Amino acid sequence: EVQLVESGGGMVQPGGSLRLSCTASGFIFSNYGMKWLRRVPGKERELVASIDMAGSSTHYADFANGRFTISRDNAKNELYLQMNSLKPEDTAQYYCVTLADQYWGKGTLVTVSS
Repeated sequence: EVQLVESGGGMVQPGGSLRLSCTASGFIFSNYGMKWLRRVPGKERELVASIDMAGSSTHYADFANGRFTISRDNAKNELYLQMNSLKPEDTAQYYCVTLADQYWGKGTLVTVSS
């Protein structure tokens, strides 16, 4: 059974940091590019960041550039999103997804609030 399980979400104050993790199972993780998407309440789902199979090429949405870092550990079948300098507008459900949308996690909620 294919699974993508996100963790690391929670509530943080503005300016704080969180590290999201996504553990993959049931497929060959290293054969897939990966991405983080988010859904901000009341808005469409949007790309946060993506990474290629080897972890050597990354791409960020403008809002994430300079604050967020996507990475992966293929030996552990894990994807990460380090989020720094968080803002209230980063409040969203964050999803771990394969690059071509084949597999989706259920998401983890990040709330940025004072």
